Amino acid sequence: MANSDQSPASMLASPRPIPSQRLSRLWYLGRATGDLAAGLGFKGLIELAQSQAQDRPARIQISPEHARRFAERLSELRGAVMKLGQLMSMDGTDILTPEVAEVLAGLRERATPMPMSQLVEVLTREYGRDWDRRFKRFEFTPVAAASIGQVHRAETHDGHRLALKIQFPGVRASIDSDIANLGLIVRTLGLGPKGIDIRPFLDEARRQLHREADYEAEAKALERYRACLGDDPDLAVPQVHRDLTTPNILAMDLATGVPIDRLAGPEYRRAERDRAATLLMRLTLRELFEFGLVQTDPNFANYLYDRTSGRIVLLDFGAMVPIAPSLITCYRQLARAIIAGDRAGIQAAAIALGYVGAADPQDQVAAMLDLLELAAEPLRSPGVYDFGASDLFERVYRQGRALFHAGVFSAAPAPETMFLHRKFMGSFMLARRLRARVELAQLVPLCL
Repeated sequence: MANSDQSPASMLASPRPIPSQRLSRLWYLGRATGDLAAGLGFKGLIELAQSQAQDRPARIQISPEHARRFAERLSELRGAVMKLGQLMSMDGTDILTPEVAEVLAGLRERATPMPMSQLVEVLTREYGRDWDRRFKRFEFTPVAAASIGQVHRAETHDGHRLALKIQFPGVRASIDSDIANLGLIVRTLGLGPKGIDIRPFLDEARRQLHREADYEAEAKALERYRACLGDDPDLAVPQVHRDLTTPNILAMDLATGVPIDRLAGPEYRRAERDRAATLLMRLTLRELFEFGLVQTDPNFANYLYDRTSGRIVLLDFGAMVPIAPSLITCYRQLARAIIAGDRAGIQAAAIALGYVGAADPQDQVAAMLDLLELAAEPLRSPGVYDFGASDLFERVYRQGRALFHAGVFSAAPAPETMFLHRKFMGSFMLARRLRARVELAQLVPLCL
């Protein structure tokens, strides 16, 4: 029988199963929204409204207690809604107070785990009634639980130490309703650009989440990415164990290390932070321009840092997206034009990507090109760019918000670019979190 470190008493205290029925999820979503609204209060809503009128970013004032309740609701909902909370935590110190950002950061690594009965039910369904005979050791206590599944340590009889990512029951069936609910929130609160149909983007998000919920597809993506990376001395990708992988369980080598954002702590040197950020920035460029294969989930917990070896272990390839060669060509043209200060070239690439329309008024086109050049500041800066000292996020926010309210976003890029933007933003936010200095101007030409 597989061994466990969990006592019978703690097994009985496991969390209750979370119902996946649509009405139950709507109820939890309503409670989560209510917790956030209650935490903001009337004064907070007034401050947000004033900040919008003054065209400046607002820092949401919400108590850590309300933030904890909000995070708990999202962790119970899991799936697409929890991913929204994870994105909120990526650089929450710009919008949320540091205390609240710290609370929401827990969503990157912790969801409400499955109760023991539910876990055993999944293992039995995927591996059969004698599932325990497959392992010399299986740890029932998960080492991590995220939006779609939780991770357990295991050891095979031939001595392989594994990480088993086991999917929450009901997640796949809830994706469509979760995306519909998020779309309703976006439309009701007027969060989308005026005149832009958000349905293609919601459809792309729905397709992407269904891909993430197929662990056999993720296994193929992980193997393909591992082949692209090759024998890299600085980066590592776990090996898949096909004999133990199913559509709902992904078996791979156990990786060790700490989440990459822990390098921001005082126990790590600046040189380590700068090196880690440089490696991942270079990898982002290689994914787009060399691999044509981008891991688009910017969750910091997807990168583990092994201080002993100095290597960064890459995890979670469910959000990997193949990029069409035509799209890569457009981004290469845009990057080259931005670096060269070629305004006409930037405009041509922006039209090809759908950021502006060929028939748009010239003042609107100029405003969008200004925004693109501003966002690309790290690429154009000679020497080392200090992400920790940069206020680029705030400047892009203010300028983008002004264009949003002016109705400049009359065109929309292809929906698949949405995940590329998420990756680019995540790379910037990680470098900022690490307060890293990166010489991007030296990295980019190597990939173009």
